[in-house]
Amino acid sequence: MFTRRTDLALEARELWQESAEKTTRLSGVKAVRRREEGYPVTRVEILDQRGEEALKKPRGQYITIDLSSYWQRKTDFFERAVRAVGTQLKSLIPEEGPVLVVGLGNRGMTPDAVGPMALDSVLVTRHLIAAMPRHFSGFRPAACFRSGVLGTTGVESAEAVRGLTAEVKPTLIIAVDALAARKTSRICATVQITNTGIVPGSGVGNHRAALNEETLGVPVISMGVPTVVEAATLAADLLEESGIAELDETKLRNGKEPLMVTTRDIDQQVRDLGKVIGYGINWALQGLEIEEMNALLS
Repeated sequence: MFTRRTDLALEARELWQESAEKTTRLSGVKAVRRREEGYPVTRVEILDQRGEEALKKPRGQYITIDLSSYWQRKTDFFERAVRAVGTQLKSLIPEEGPVLVVGLGNRGMTPDAVGPMALDSVLVTRHLIAAMPRHFSGFRPAACFRSGVLGTTGVESAEAVRGLTAEVKPTLIIAVDALAARKTSRICATVQITNTGIVPGSGVGNHRAALNEETLGVPVISMGVPTVVEAATLAADLLEESGIAELDETKLRNGKEPLMVTTRDIDQQVRDLGKVIGYGINWALQGLEIEEMNALLS
């Protein structure tokens, strides 16, 4: 069977259902759907080893926010998206304690720039609270770090974050990164939030050391936006839709480095969703309204 590539737990569950032809129930996995601020939200929870084996992902909670209608620019589309993302993030994090927000990826490569761009909109408060505790007593300590990539820094993201964690001593790490989806319709139309951590570079097949509670000693929440689809996965779906059932994985992947496909307006989409994620983090951490964030970030 051809192995389709995706970083989204929602799509991994869909793939399992397709392979099982929807005749059996997926043991060890619980899924709940609802709407938040008008946007569909799916929460997939992997409960045990059976669920891990079926979806090929560690046990934990995976929240997927469908922002497809965001691009229709309906009334309050940005504000509603921020509140939807912020509400789901808030449901996974402790109420108190300093937070380190890590932007993973390469700002010089647009499909990989979600993490660094999101940090442009995150309120950095740790130093302000330390310098003027009376004025900023109502804020939660938050620090940001753009890890860069191994090819330009010579340092693994996990190594850099581990060292910084030892100095900053956060109670929580939020890592933001780009992901790979199975379907082109989910490119820059989905935000996944999970409490299982993340493997930097996994979206483009360049797996690095994991960032999770086991490696860092601190709970890690990851937030990701799919910005690419693997060409072989896309080709496989198109061939099946055309009635070709037998797929040769060797020919489709051709034994080379994976070829990734993205949209032609990826620059604007990444900027927009980076801002949504940054504001969503502020909403979850600081409890601020959009107007207050605009004033503090201007």
